[in-house]
Amino acid sequence: MSKTVTEKPWDFVSLSEGLPEVILESRYYTTFNFIGDRIEGYESPCAFLTVPAAAALKKVCDEAMALGYRLKIYDAYRPQRAVAHFMRWSKDLEDLRMKKYFYPDLTKPQIIIEGYILEKSGHSRGSTVDLTLFDMESGKELDMGGTFDFFGKESHPDYEGVTSDQHNNRMLLRKLMTRRGFKGIMNEWWHFTLIDEPYPDTYFDFPVK
Repeated sequence: MSKTVTEKPWDFVSLSEGLPEVILESRYYTTFNFIGDRIEGYESPCAFLTVPAAAALKKVCDEAMALGYRLKIYDAYRPQRAVAHFMRWSKDLEDLRMKKYFYPDLTKPQIIIEGYILEKSGHSRGSTVDLTLFDMESGKELDMGGTFDFFGKESHPDYEGVTSDQHNNRMLLRKLMTRRGFKGIMNEWWHFTLIDEPYPDTYFDFPVK
């Protein structure tokens, strides 16, 4: 049975401290996200992961940097109150401010049906991360043929509508993550969870700050 914990445990680490090589772009601290407001629970532009997830991500980071890339993190630990914010938004059918950017082809009910937003998120367990690869030579993110948090078939890792280079970039990210113990999901190329996560049944609700 799952449980919710409101206190930050000792074994969560700030990625700014534990992985200073990564680039952080805390989308839910900003208003440039699928809702269009700062998300409840994001009080600082920082990110946290459990120690095992951060240690595994450090190995990914080192390997990526050897290939000329840095990791760019959009989200990591997500408070349960943020997930509740998502669910409230999904029921407000008149608020479509960010539709053309993030879900042009889906209705809000379809977003829920297709699993882009859930009442319980793996992010709240502390070992899930949303990320991409940043090319140090070009100074740009790798072209993945789609953007973070775009709700639609274009975000599926195996979507056939991308170019071969874009597909290869998605597969490179997936290869780097999976061989360090993370697993992806079917509908988001950027989303990975540590397989041996330390809190598989615990959902945390301390603020990101």
